[in-house]
Amino acid sequence: MKIALIAHDKKKPDMIQFATAYEPILKKHELYATGTTGLRIAEATGLNIHRYQSGPLGGDQEIGAMIAQNQMDMVIFFRDPLTAQPHEPDVTALLRLVDVYSIPLATNMGTAEILIHGLDRGELGWRNLVKEKEGDQ
Repeated sequence: MKIALIAHDKKKPDMIQFATAYEPILKKHELYATGTTGLRIAEATGLNIHRYQSGPLGGDQEIGAMIAQNQMDMVIFFRDPLTAQPHEPDVTALLRLVDVYSIPLATNMGTAEILIHGLDRGELGWRNLVKEKEGDQ
């Protein structure tokens, strides 16, 4: 499965904690991240992560493009709802695409843990069926 890992600045420590705790599960999958988040996760865990641009420089849009092509299976996006983001329209567009393409999304630690445990139990296998049906696999 292809998993996007994104975190706003104040949520990056939470993402590092999450990736460290679930490194044995995450290492079985293809990981994608926005620039700084991906770098910090890789430094903390040694996970292999394809890094896009930083979110404000277009990384959110790059991940959005993968979603629009049905090439992303899960998005874990630790958002900071209390701090204004200069690229908020990009964030909104990314969240809209996740809904349009029915991509599982977690925006906080609690939901991310539920998704990652479901992934580990094989409960997201339906994503493979969707891709097979659309000829994307």
